[in-house]
Amino acid sequence: MAEPGEQDKLSDDWGTGDTASSSGDTDMSAEWAAMLEGDGAEGAAADRVLNQDEIDSLLGFDPNAGGVAELTGVQALINSALVSYERLPMLEIVFDRLVRLTTTSLRNFTSDNVEVALDSISSVRFGDYLNSIPLPAILSVIKAEEWDNYGLLTVDSALIYSMIDVLLGGRRVGGAIRVEGRPYTTIELALARRMIEVILEDTHRAFEPVTEVNFKVERLETNPRFAAISRPANAAILIELRIEMDDRGGKIEILLPYATIEPIREQLLQMYMGEKFGRDPIWEGHLATEIFAADVEVDAILHEVDLPLSRILNLAPGETVMFERSPNDPIKLRCGGVEITEAIMGHIGNHVSVRVARPLNPPKVTMAAFESIDDSRDTR
Repeated sequence: MAEPGEQDKLSDDWGTGDTASSSGDTDMSAEWAAMLEGDGAEGAAADRVLNQDEIDSLLGFDPNAGGVAELTGVQALINSALVSYERLPMLEIVFDRLVRLTTTSLRNFTSDNVEVALDSISSVRFGDYLNSIPLPAILSVIKAEEWDNYGLLTVDSALIYSMIDVLLGGRRVGGAIRVEGRPYTTIELALARRMIEVILEDTHRAFEPVTEVNFKVERLETNPRFAAISRPANAAILIELRIEMDDRGGKIEILLPYATIEPIREQLLQMYMGEKFGRDPIWEGHLATEIFAADVEVDAILHEVDLPLSRILNLAPGETVMFERSPNDPIKLRCGGVEITEAIMGHIGNHVSVRVARPLNPPKVTMAAFESIDDSRDTR
């Protein structure tokens, strides 16, 4: 049993321990309280509602941006397939040439001061474009005869009424022309068709350095649903031309699906006219000359017969192998293991000769096969 002095000492030690324990509990309580306050702040942040500007930024919608603004957010993901389409440098050159040709042609057509400008060349989905056409408008379905496919040429109402005023002697009215809510008359459609034919003739001349193609007006439509020339999800090239006549004018839009311009895709990928994609025509000509001058070995095959291996092993001098051939039967001429033609065997003096009996066989491998191999290597 402890003495009274020792009991007082133990009591003091326990009192000190209780004090330390109490301070430790206080610190732990303060830490838990801080953690609870932090959780409450995070919960409040998680429960915060986004405002309209933050939602528009997240989804990629900008009400103040124009039609050529760069897409962001969810809209950029949706339209990423259109961004991945390759640029066609030669197509830009063709439509720059179209702008110059159309300026001159429309000045002669209207006897007025006409200015044509290229607004933009972009990639769109066909269905999105049809839904974005401001009505009323005239949609001309055009056919590229050599490409055996179709395109669209859209003329907006402002340009139609401006052209009609110029051609029929209307007054020069500044500002936008009021569009009446009525269908186009026969005279208006006829004048619009004539203007479209002038533009298509210039388009033919613009494409002439690249390829020979003629554009023909198939029909005129005022309802976009009747001008469906491609599937809604298919991609297309959209060319916007702005035509100004003093204080009036409008826009012309030419839409060519990628399937339409596929026959001349290689030409449109060129950076300048006549580009050879790295080939050297001088070296090609020298190589062709050397190939034609090379010596090749030609074999004349009299006959071929299959024999058992046992008979081949037992062949002896003087044994005869019968060929089911007559002297007048044709023999095969081969070069490098490839059969090229047939011939009749004969002799000239002491030499055996053959006379070619028919033209050479057409080659099974052409330059197109080598070009396809090069293209497959480039895509890798």
